[in-house]
Amino acid sequence: MTAPATARARALAGACALALALAAAPSGAAAAIPAGSAAAAADPASGFEARCKAAAGGAGARFTTQGNGWRIDNSLSYRTLTRMKRPHVVRGLVLGLTHTESHVTVQVDGELLQDPQAGLECVLPRVAVTLTYEPIVVYIGREFAPGTCAYSELLAHEMRHLKSYLEALPNVEETVRARLAPRVQGRAVVARAGRGRAMLQREIDGAWLPVIRAEMQGIERRQAAIDSPQEYARLSKVCQGEVQSLIGSTRRPRS
Repeated sequence: MTAPATARARALAGACALALALAAAPSGAAAAIPAGSAAAAADPASGFEARCKAAAGGAGARFTTQGNGWRIDNSLSYRTLTRMKRPHVVRGLVLGLTHTESHVTVQVDGELLQDPQAGLECVLPRVAVTLTYEPIVVYIGREFAPGTCAYSELLAHEMRHLKSYLEALPNVEETVRARLAPRVQGRAVVARAGRGRAMLQREIDGAWLPVIRAEMQGIERRQAAIDSPQEYARLSKVCQGEVQSLIGSTRRPRS
């Protein structure tokens, strides 16, 4: 951006990690599931599927968010903030920056039931999705002294970014839970022997991660909306030119 407005207060890098681990049921666990009708007994495949569905109450999903607090940092110059946010951009100055990183972890465990006679296996998945922020740092260029009009205006702008971040994860959690939990809650995955893990992996890769990534990217769109041209224009005129004056004095060549 062009001085004297504040920078877009964002450095959100979404990282998705997937861990998949299924535990085979102890010997005889499948037999402990009610065998069903005589007709099912005559058809091992249909009988096993019925027993698998009967055990599906153990399948489910858990969604959590984890923030790590925030702090204000006035120690860096606006030149340093500019290099942090816009390392390859020649024009524009970053006077304030709100920095964090997000991480998404999807862990899958559960129980694996097998029926060698039918050549089938039953996966009862338990999925845990965790959305995490690294500690959020709100930077204001050290050229702007706390208590001054310019500092207060820049900080107020960055507080809007901070508020958006703090509200975002719970909203994403709620949306992701509503869309994805029904896909696994009380539902078992029946597959040919040796294919259950691969089927579950495709479900996570194809249905879960795209939804989670899209919701996390929505956080960035909301951050960008804060940095509208109108907001930049407003900040360029605040404090009777105090911001422009400070920036101008730091950029004049010294004799």
